[in-house]
Amino acid sequence: MRKLHDYLGLKFRLVLFALMVSTLSAFGQSQYTFTGTVTETGTNLPLAGASVFIENTSFGTITDFDGNYSFTATLESGAHTLVFSSLGFTTQKMSIDAGGNLTISTDTSLAEDLLSLDEVIVTGSGAGVNKRTLGNAISSVKAEQLTENGATQIDQAIAGKITGALVQQNSGDPAGGISIRLRGPSTIAGSSDPLYIVDGIIISNSSNELVDLGGNTQNRLADINPNDIEKIEVIKGAAAAAIYGSRASNGVVQIFTKQGSSGEPKFTFTTNARINELRKEIDYNTVQLAWEVPTDRANLATYETERYNLQDEIFDTGFGIENYLSMTGGSEKTSYYLSASHLDNEGIVKNTNFKRYGFKANITQKAFDWLDITGGFNYVRSVSKDVPNGGINNAYGAITGYVFSDNSVDPSPDESGVYPVTSLLVPRTNPAEAVARFDFGQKTNRFITSLALNAKFNDHLSAKYTFGMDYYNQSATAYIPINNTSPNGDGYSRRADLNNFQYNSDLNVTYRTDLTDVISSTSTIGGSWQYEERQSVGINATGLPPLVQTATGGSILEQGESRSQISYWGAFFQQSFAFNDKIYVNGAIRMDGASTFGEDERNQVYFKASGSYVMSDEDFWKDTFGDTFNIFKLRASWGQAGNLTALGAYARFTNYNPSALTGAVSLIPSTLQGNADLKPERQDEFEFGFDSGFLENRLGIEFTYYKQKVTDLLLQRVLGPSSGFGSRFENVGNLENTGVEVLLRGTPIKSQDFNWDVTATFSKNKNEVTNVAGGGRIAIGGSFATNYVIEGEPLGVFYRQFYARNEDGSIALDENGYPFRGTTEDGEASKVIGDPNPDWFGSFINEFSYKDFGLRVQFDAIQGYDVFNWNRRLLDNVIFGGGAQVGEELLGNLPKGYGSAQANIFEEFVEDGSFVKLREIALSYTLKPKWDYIDNVKFSLVGRNLISWDDYSGWDPEVSAAGQSNGVRGFDFATVPIPRTYQLGVNVSF
Repeated sequence: MRKLHDYLGLKFRLVLFALMVSTLSAFGQSQYTFTGTVTETGTNLPLAGASVFIENTSFGTITDFDGNYSFTATLESGAHTLVFSSLGFTTQKMSIDAGGNLTISTDTSLAEDLLSLDEVIVTGSGAGVNKRTLGNAISSVKAEQLTENGATQIDQAIAGKITGALVQQNSGDPAGGISIRLRGPSTIAGSSDPLYIVDGIIISNSSNELVDLGGNTQNRLADINPNDIEKIEVIKGAAAAAIYGSRASNGVVQIFTKQGSSGEPKFTFTTNARINELRKEIDYNTVQLAWEVPTDRANLATYETERYNLQDEIFDTGFGIENYLSMTGGSEKTSYYLSASHLDNEGIVKNTNFKRYGFKANITQKAFDWLDITGGFNYVRSVSKDVPNGGINNAYGAITGYVFSDNSVDPSPDESGVYPVTSLLVPRTNPAEAVARFDFGQKTNRFITSLALNAKFNDHLSAKYTFGMDYYNQSATAYIPINNTSPNGDGYSRRADLNNFQYNSDLNVTYRTDLTDVISSTSTIGGSWQYEERQSVGINATGLPPLVQTATGGSILEQGESRSQISYWGAFFQQSFAFNDKIYVNGAIRMDGASTFGEDERNQVYFKASGSYVMSDEDFWKDTFGDTFNIFKLRASWGQAGNLTALGAYARFTNYNPSALTGAVSLIPSTLQGNADLKPERQDEFEFGFDSGFLENRLGIEFTYYKQKVTDLLLQRVLGPSSGFGSRFENVGNLENTGVEVLLRGTPIKSQDFNWDVTATFSKNKNEVTNVAGGGRIAIGGSFATNYVIEGEPLGVFYRQFYARNEDGSIALDENGYPFRGTTEDGEASKVIGDPNPDWFGSFINEFSYKDFGLRVQFDAIQGYDVFNWNRRLLDNVIFGGGAQVGEELLGNLPKGYGSAQANIFEEFVEDGSFVKLREIALSYTLKPKWDYIDNVKFSLVGRNLISWDDYSGWDPEVSAAGQSNGVRGFDFATVPIPRTYQLGVNVSF
């Protein structure tokens, strides 16, 4: 019994001791009630959904529909920080004193965050960081800016919305290729395209020309549906590449797709109907006369004839339809996003279209309190029906036939369906036959899958592992039936297939801690392994039997197969420090390797350093400039990167081609000698800038200056004949890009019913090739030796023959009244006659909203930009006869054969391609019916590329026949112009 008494007594004393400890530990703590209202600065409208919380605690809430908040918190007495934040608004921090008054009421207003400094940015470390901490420029495009604009591709949709990004649509075909250059070209032999990442997965944006379509080569971003995108972040500069690796030396385009959210299922259905039409026709010969002998200047005899507008045989109005359905929902542990889509869009060239079918799923599962697992799957089938336009390599295209045709010949078929020859002196295709009889097409099946593990072990340590795969099969066929007007009169068939597979595996570990009360540290270490495999086969044939379309049924001209495997690997360490949440410094070191380079040079080390200073958070700034400059952030960064795109998988080796010699198998070396000592091109870039908000953040400015130097450029150096080879790759070139970027955002009017937002961008880049081995010139392939690499000049300048001129600068004429070529003081017959790199480009966007109505207007401009008009060089030549100038010769306003004399004076055909385009205009109305199952219905009317203000004589100064070529720009030859598009859409949310 005594033992029981002693036991109970001990237990009582332990309980009493625990109560005393608990009471002492709670001494000084009280329960406080926080209340107040959050409004928008300027309008004083209530801000619903804003987060209000005590910093470094779990106490907080969100505001209700009227902007009110109320919550309780158990706190120690003393100073605390109350934080107010909301997406799209600047974060406010207010100091409060928890004392004797247990009810604390605080009202505040949040200003619109025009510069998105409080936006969370996901960088290559896998962890989100606040934009204010970054020392390099980052641009963002939201989901609403990617849709309701008439675009069917992501790269189309971002045109004009990002500073420093020159977006050019190279062809007006329904899936025509698009080039994006961030801060100018950074290589000559490789690609200047940025790295594209979807939800952490590196995807292919290759431009695979499996059949020759001229400048209409697709790039594979055409497979991604803009409706599935939540936002896009564009990171420019080598400082970003130090984290993402050398494949990002041209910048990074991060694409984040829509994710699920907890709650009941929510559905969105969108349907759009489109009309595509030719924006303008070019001038043609309408004179009802023709030369009896076009090639004889002395014979001026003519006869009456009829003239035909052959453009009517090529172009027509195209129609399109797009449907999209998505569903999102989930529980506290599982969320999902599902979508299905269908696009059918006809081109303005007859019998062309592009179809895309897609299914996407994103699922996130909270496996444990510390681990989230996200899986993504996207299947896309893209199908295009194409009409070739000849371009550089082949002569069987529709527009190619047009520029070579004599338009006094009726292009219509006879009663037997036989088309007449319209190009009388040079074998080219009747354009009417090309669009009616030729059958070209492509099919792509693509799978993009990903798995991400996001672990947060504690408040300090976290890790993210990402594994993703991108696989597609692209198949292309070409068929020209027998008895046609092309140079392949006995028929032509081609079949080509490409399998592309790539994956990336990335692991990043991050450790965050507070070193002192004012200094916090973030350390990240990570590694990546990437693999790419391509296999392609192709077969060409002519001499087809009647009705046979397969290449194996004809006389095989060419067959080929290629295989390649490339591996990339890298590891990095990054260290960041924050001082008082005002000053941020960052440094990183990265090692990258690629199997394309020699074993002694393939692994390279790159460094990065950056810093930012939010001066407007300092008391001295608030006291001095705070009423005018609400936000002011200085930033600077420096970084190094390599370029891994200039070499193919086996380009460092001397390659041998199989051949038959006297009936025996043999190998013949190629003319390109191998070089095992090649190393990646190296890029150093420095940038400096500031972000500033004025007038209660109603006006925001971002300014960036950058200077980029690229050394060890890979160029093909010409070798002496005694070497047995024609050339070999060497690291023997340098180039520079220098420029400024300015972004201006403003809200001139913001009220309860009416808002007016303005965005303007300005970008200027100066490119110069500073060194070419031997100081020579290199013609860039695919330009008819028109675009060149020349030391001291921008990349891809036009270098050809020019006019002889009189002392007053006027064009000199010979004794017969014809112009002739000039020579330089050094006796050269050619000189630089134009530059396809623009002086500057920019955009001006106005967005208006009045109650439930919205209006968006976007103008894009490219200025100081030359285009070589190859079409006019042929059309104006009397031996073909279809151009307007030939008509002037027939009328006697110009000497007969004047255009023929100009044809070999290339300066004549360099035109100013500067333009201002009404890129987008969108009018919308949102209906919010009082129905149980419908949240809202939005109607939209959109116009795209409606007007172009330019002096260009061709169809469109924006297109380029060389497609996504890095060095051949501003090259207009038989290229499909960009259509004018009208779109009517309905979006229903339920």
